[in-house]
Amino acid sequence: MDILSEAFRWLNDPLNWTGRRGVLELASAHLLVSAAAVGLALLVALPAGLWLGHRRRGATVGVVVANTTRALPTLALLTLLAASGWFGNVATAIACAVFAVPPILANAVTGVGGVDDDVRDAARGLGMSGARVLWSVEMPLATPLIAAGIRTGAVQVLATVPLAALVGGTSLGTIVVTGFATQRYGQALAGGILVAGLCLAVEGLLALAERGVAPRGLRALDRAAAADSRAAARTSAPRRRRAPVAAPPATGSNGAASNGAAPAP
Repeated sequence: MDILSEAFRWLNDPLNWTGRRGVLELASAHLLVSAAAVGLALLVALPAGLWLGHRRRGATVGVVVANTTRALPTLALLTLLAASGWFGNVATAIACAVFAVPPILANAVTGVGGVDDDVRDAARGLGMSGARVLWSVEMPLATPLIAAGIRTGAVQVLATVPLAALVGGTSLGTIVVTGFATQRYGQALAGGILVAGLCLAVEGLLALAERGVAPRGLRALDRAAAADSRAAARTSAPRRRRAPVAAPPATGSNGAASNGAAPAP
């Protein structure tokens, strides 16, 4: 509890939020490095994923090769880059970009490759070329999955960028590393809370953006499917039958129960 109270005291101190190496400055640097890493990953993974998904050949091999990069720890990659003379935020952006490629590539391949064959045939029957089918038909239908892959990669990058502090970079991880170095574990916990809060905030914003970029037709289909599933669940639920209620016994004029027999003389 002492560490937790120390973390809240550190967060409530306004001097820790402003000025050089304050929370606001480190958070802006954190976001810039993350945006650079996601941008590099998009430059590599998105064109490759669209091309592999459109061709429908070699997609599995490409995804498997990209997923092998997940076996390489980001810290080890940062160490290799530092040994080669790459330090700071540049090395962090490169290492995190490698980490963000697999989800973006896999979702792009799955989204484009999962377009129905009848839709493709109809587009080709209208005289569309392969490139036009990709840009006008396949990409709009694959937009929700592509956006989900970008969201996953972005959140992973945000959670990994704090390692920049280990190679001379600046991010919210600087608060954590400084706290451990000075044995102020409450400060380290406060840095972890800030990183988690930033990841959750960006996750929520990207979820809203993912819903906004989805085509209206797909959103209408999703709403109709959800309504149908709710209706099916209501109709399939067993109805409770009421237990029969016994009629109260009839009473005579003298308050005794009447059983249909004539009273004795």
